[in-house]
Amino acid sequence: MDSILVTGNGPLSGQIPIAGAKNACLTLMPATLLSKEPLTLTNAPRLSDIKTMTALLQSLGAEVSALQDGQVIAMSSHSLTSHVADYDIVRKMRASNLVLGPLLARFGQAVVSLPGGCAIGARPMDLHVEGLEALGAEIELKDGYLHAKAPGGLKGAVHEMRFASVGATENIVMAATLAKGTTVLKNAAREPEIVDLVECLRKMGAQISGEGSSTIEIQGVDRLHGATHQVVTDRIELGTYMLAPAICGGEVELLGGRMRLVESFAAKLDAAGVSVAETDKGLKVTRKNGRVSSVDVVTEPFPGFPTDLQAQMMALMCTAEGTSVLEERIFENRFMHAPELVRMGANIEVHGGTATVTGVERLKGAPVMATDLRASVSLILAGLAAEGETVVSRVYHLDRGYEHVVRKLEGVGAKIERIKGQ
Repeated sequence: MDSILVTGNGPLSGQIPIAGAKNACLTLMPATLLSKEPLTLTNAPRLSDIKTMTALLQSLGAEVSALQDGQVIAMSSHSLTSHVADYDIVRKMRASNLVLGPLLARFGQAVVSLPGGCAIGARPMDLHVEGLEALGAEIELKDGYLHAKAPGGLKGAVHEMRFASVGATENIVMAATLAKGTTVLKNAAREPEIVDLVECLRKMGAQISGEGSSTIEIQGVDRLHGATHQVVTDRIELGTYMLAPAICGGEVELLGGRMRLVESFAAKLDAAGVSVAETDKGLKVTRKNGRVSSVDVVTEPFPGFPTDLQAQMMALMCTAEGTSVLEERIFENRFMHAPELVRMGANIEVHGGTATVTGVERLKGAPVMATDLRASVSLILAGLAAEGETVVSRVYHLDRGYEHVVRKLEGVGAKIERIKGQ
């Protein structure tokens, strides 16, 4: 099993290109199931999760091809052969559940395994089910599979979600594009990935308004057509690499970054003593003077502080001046990186959904183990600023969400290498 060796090497300088958003691309790919005509995505990230979604769509009979070194994904669902999303594929990745709404909308039936992915909480499907049932679906859980049907087709409805779930919003919006009549989805998630999905669906002929707000209105149409769409910049990769110069010092420009994607995160960095400025090419990040200052963080749905940047922010707070409190309100079990940071000399106390971090002057390199996708990169960030060598094991998690992480960090002066397993 591969590992990554990181050696603390001082300030960073240069540019890092930011890829297309993993979470957006994984949402856009199932949209091909809504139409018989081709859907082409550009600026696609080259990640193992994208390969998993490709395998899932192909298992349903869709044609999926990766072009231009994987940055273009060409898809066609003109002749699907199955409406069953099998456990062997779905268990690998949470986003696999996003085939449920499109299959149900186009074919009136779907059988989808309960999903897997990172071990950061149960993340149940109840919000997805409630929304689709509001549109007239009949859904039953049997033997670990959701059996869904809509014999008379889906029908528009007014539905208010109990929580602004991103995945449930995406599933319901896709399903509603082919429902009869108008759907009004209240307490909808507002993430940029949802705005990106709606923009793509609109290119395919969907009639949708209100994306980016808490109320989305969808007027159902009889059919959708093909389209070409560019995947939005990955705000989580962007935020992750913004933290590299914040932790190590120096100045790094993130190519393709936009402030609108990370406003609440950038505000926290500013309060900690890190400058973030928009340029013609992206965002330039510079640590102002000396040690950063501690700041408190509460994870919230967009436009609040992203849960997917909590682990990375904790790595920064480990060497901040003062004490910070990080409260996780989105997922349970999302402080599994804390004990690994403690192995590197961090002072962290975890009580339920709250972590208290008292900054130390310097971390020390140590062998550590990645427990999930974002935890893995938080340990790499910590290793960049630690004395000596840090070896991060179980980095297969990393491949799910970050392309060419070693190459990108090497390009700005980091001392980092990937060690092939036996």
